Amino acid sequence: RNWVLGEMVRAGWVPKAEAQAAMQEDLVIQAKPERAKYHDADFFVSEVERRAKSLFADHDAIYTQGYYVKTTLDPRLQTMALQALMNGLELYDRRHGWRGAWGNITVSDTWEQDAQAAFERLPQNARIPAERPNWQIGLITKGGSVRAIDGGTGAIRGDDLAWAQATRGLKNGDLVFVEQESKGTYRLRQVPAVNGALVAVDPYSGRIEAMVGGYSFSLSKFNRATQAQRQPGSSIKPFVYAVALEKDFTPASIVDDSPVSMMGGDGKVWSPENYEHDFLGPQPIRRGIELSRNLMTVHLAQKVGIKPITQKIVNDYGVLDSMPPEMSMVLGAGEVQPYRLATAYSIFVNGGRRVKPHLIDEVQDRDGKVIYRADERQCPAACTDAFDGLESPRLLPQGVQVMDPITAYQMNSFLQGVTIRGTAAAARALGFPIGGKTGTTNEFRSAWFMGFTSDLVVGVYVGFDDNRSLGEHETGAVAALPIWIDFMQHAYAKRPPRDFNVPRDATFAYVRGIQEAFKPGTEPHYTESPDEDGPKPYLDTWKGGGDEAPPIDDEAPPVGRPDDQ
Repeated sequence: RNWVLGEMVRAGWVPKAEAQAAMQEDLVIQAKPERAKYHDADFFVSEVERRAKSLFADHDAIYTQGYYVKTTLDPRLQTMALQALMNGLELYDRRHGWRGAWGNITVSDTWEQDAQAAFERLPQNARIPAERPNWQIGLITKGGSVRAIDGGTGAIRGDDLAWAQATRGLKNGDLVFVEQESKGTYRLRQVPAVNGALVAVDPYSGRIEAMVGGYSFSLSKFNRATQAQRQPGSSIKPFVYAVALEKDFTPASIVDDSPVSMMGGDGKVWSPENYEHDFLGPQPIRRGIELSRNLMTVHLAQKVGIKPITQKIVNDYGVLDSMPPEMSMVLGAGEVQPYRLATAYSIFVNGGRRVKPHLIDEVQDRDGKVIYRADERQCPAACTDAFDGLESPRLLPQGVQVMDPITAYQMNSFLQGVTIRGTAAAARALGFPIGGKTGTTNEFRSAWFMGFTSDLVVGVYVGFDDNRSLGEHETGAVAALPIWIDFMQHAYAKRPPRDFNVPRDATFAYVRGIQEAFKPGTEPHYTESPDEDGPKPYLDTWKGGGDEAPPIDDEAPPVGRPDDQ
């Protein structure tokens, strides 16, 4: 401090007497900042450890050479992500019934020892998760009474008792997991058989700010966010529509929703269907996304061409490693990791740039030398010039431009429509600008929701590790979307996200009552209704502004409308 004050005197910035007086004041020392505490981040830390090892030829160097690893983790979001995923998987599990007690012993005064011995014989993935510290072993006695292993006694709550009795029931001597709700009242708990993942990504940098790879790291260390390969279902569709908009299609284009059949690669006739097994006929292109219409997507892919679609999705957008030129792929027949799909959705938020997902920002050696940095941008030439006090050098945005910014915004708008009028309409209760897409695979094996705000992309996946069916009607809107909503409610509890950025060159026009963005020169020509007092023709577009209000769009479907397959 004193040296700095002396230099300020020499430079003539402060009088000598004033500096000498300041030197006599007590030093105010700031507390050392605490490094991030990695609570609830076992999956994240494990993945960081794996990736950090890959940076060195000697994989053990990360433990022995004193490296400092700076990660992308946001501890606040991480805790919210863990709780949202665990709560959502438990709700799914409850919908599918009580699977029965995990043991049964003779009721006696020494039951605790017998119960503990039975617990130790359970497989690791069937035990009490470390993330649920209030769960404990309970012994069922007559009439729904329970003894807890910590010495407490009481009764199972009435609705939990009815839930259990509806399937396998409870009997004297059953060993279960319980959680005390209040004095004398216990909740019946069950470890979900289903699993899932949640990933939160900064769309402008690719920084993964939260990652949960399963229900409980203590029960299973398999990271479903980075290691599971699952079919994306309808969550792949936005990239198909983006390719069409990069070609000759516009938001005013009409796509047919009608039956289609074609010869598959196996020589058999392939006849896809919509989830509702119905046909809507010619529809504005955005309705194919909002209502997740399979047949519209196939018709669109036929017009665009399957090869341009697969090439764009693999080479430009980076969604999949490979994508055979087969029509079933546009309905989500490929396989993708949840973290990779979530990162790909960043393109629709950041103006069409492909960013690289990462969990490590920087690695320094023991001397503080940076030996790895995720941000590979170089400072422009202006950095070498003396600062003139007017404007600092500006770094270019991160990532590679792979999509026209207006196309990215058009898809952003379509995906906002999904949360207003479409399959994810339940999310509009959040009350701030969002977009996203549900996804459900054949036979309800996987459920997805990929959603975003202007500064965060969050992907949720739900499914069994053995890829069996989640059950009839367990769609992305039913199984995955509630988890996403829960997370977003907490993530933005203190501050709502800002509005989405609008590309400066876009022009706007109304199509069926919705303001659409167009590339200059592609906006439709307006027509007037033959009868100015009557209804507007179905396929016409309308001017915005002035005294003329656009016609009201279709009513939104019921909240929680099922997704397609």
